[in-house]
Amino acid sequence: MMKTPKSMGPSRRNVLKGAAAGGLLIGTSGIAAAGDRKGDATYEVTIENLTSMGQWFTPPIIATHRPSTGMFTVGEPASFEVKEIAENGNLGPMQDALAADKHVDDVVTAVSGSPPPLAPGNSVTVEISGDRGRKYLSFVSMLICTNDGFTGVDTLRLPKKVHETVEMYTNAYDAGTEINTEDFADIVPPCQGLVGVTSEDDGTGMSNPDLAEDGVVHPHAGVEGGDDLQPAVHDWDDPIGHVTITRIA
Repeated sequence: MMKTPKSMGPSRRNVLKGAAAGGLLIGTSGIAAAGDRKGDATYEVTIENLTSMGQWFTPPIIATHRPSTGMFTVGEPASFEVKEIAENGNLGPMQDALAADKHVDDVVTAVSGSPPPLAPGNSVTVEISGDRGRKYLSFVSMLICTNDGFTGVDTLRLPKKVHETVEMYTNAYDAGTEINTEDFADIVPPCQGLVGVTSEDDGTGMSNPDLAEDGVVHPHAGVEGGDDLQPAVHDWDDPIGHVTITRIA
């Protein structure tokens, strides 16, 4: 679970800005510079969307950090930063919190394709650095066609040696912050156009207080077909993602 942001220390922060508050981030991004400080290790990180049809991921936000900092914990309430990603695809609060945390070394927002959301069956590869004390990696990415679904890993130990690889499958989680109406009116607008399932609802990039629920992060039950979302199109089987981390320097 991310702790309250602390003042930025003297080390570099590679944080990609540009997430608009209240909307899905589909703007400027790229690869953060890595391995340019003495003692840094450089890692290649590949994140793959294992779904088969209609469940796209927002650009994953990835960080290297000390074990005292993470992004989420199953069984505990989601942070505001995770809530904004899981409900609205808004990466800005998470970027700002990581940038202010002295236990974080490097942050990358991984963008692939045009538009940037990570399509089913596709992957994105970026480089990220980590110094001697920041040997863990976390990432979070919204499941776009859900109310508050996301995938990710929290505090995964990075490979120790050059050319060593760590792999992990990721499951779908429910942030426990918004009722799963499965109504396009309550889901970020890109969902409808991604696979051609439409309705008269415009969608929204803002949280609706009337749908708020005081839950905890837990395994997502999947799409049940209660409204606009269709299980045959938008549902999935876990694992939903796959991350591969190779130390390259």
